[in-house]
Amino acid sequence: MGKQNDKKIAERGDGPVVVRQRTLKRPVSCSGPGLHSGETVSLTLLPGEPNSGIVFKRIDVEEGDCLIPASWDRVVDTRLCTVLGNGDGITVGTVEHLMAALAGCGIDNILIEIDGPEVPIMDGSSAPFVFLVECAGVVEQKEARRIIRILKPITVEDGDATASLKPADHLSFDVEIEFNGTLVSHQSLNIGLVNGTFCKELAQARTFGFLHEVEAMQAAGLAKGGSLDNAIVVSGDKVLNEGGLRYDDEFVRHKMLDAVGDLYLAGVSIMGAFEGVRCGHKLNNALLRELFADDEAWCYDTISGDEVGFAVDGGIWAQPAVA
Repeated sequence: MGKQNDKKIAERGDGPVVVRQRTLKRPVSCSGPGLHSGETVSLTLLPGEPNSGIVFKRIDVEEGDCLIPASWDRVVDTRLCTVLGNGDGITVGTVEHLMAALAGCGIDNILIEIDGPEVPIMDGSSAPFVFLVECAGVVEQKEARRIIRILKPITVEDGDATASLKPADHLSFDVEIEFNGTLVSHQSLNIGLVNGTFCKELAQARTFGFLHEVEAMQAAGLAKGGSLDNAIVVSGDKVLNEGGLRYDDEFVRHKMLDAVGDLYLAGVSIMGAFEGVRCGHKLNNALLRELFADDEAWCYDTISGDEVGFAVDGGIWAQPAVA
């Protein structure tokens, strides 16, 4: 385990102001097809106890352990999405868009009941899950929010793809993608995720794929739930979706969204600078595994509302509109 730093509490007015853990005020539900299974799945977000973290519960499983903590060391597959498992063969997949929304809304503790093996794809972005959090409302809890502070650079590589975390005074993402010979081509983006940036800049960015790949996956019995309603589909130099793109650089924004969700499997928010080049779910998880294997690379810490512009009412990814 990492070393515990002294608490960082800044004085404001007549006492310290500490960023506290947050959960939902009330349960909220949704349903929709799974991207890969095509089957309709129902999902309910419920308030969580302090320090309980984010936990999935497969309510369609009658025997054995049906709880799956949303943790980096529970990742069992990263080929088409991020899949979590509990060691007893119970899994839940495509968790990254929901995890990104919970990170972006500053939700620390929540129980997610789901009646199938895959989180609904919704529109292919995090925006529907952000909307669920807004509908449920958010409440502060008594316990202070912990973060992971990056103490030294950590890098992992896979061919020409790299992912790294470096020390920084806030969480930032620098992501670069490249798909030669396609409309996507080369895109890069650097964003500091503080004070509502996630919801403003990333939440609506949709997952994407190339027509020939989608056709091949569906012929192989995969991506059964994929459609133009829940993914951007690119054919040559054209976007097939009616209405086109939501952002000119929606592709790299979605890759960044995925990284936000994958890194939230650290269990708490990270204070550091993430850099990713051609990275995906596999490398994102490898980065967390490399980080936690080195006790000198990180530590737990707490923050105050005064620290590097973090809003007191929203935490690391402050969302004043979510209340």
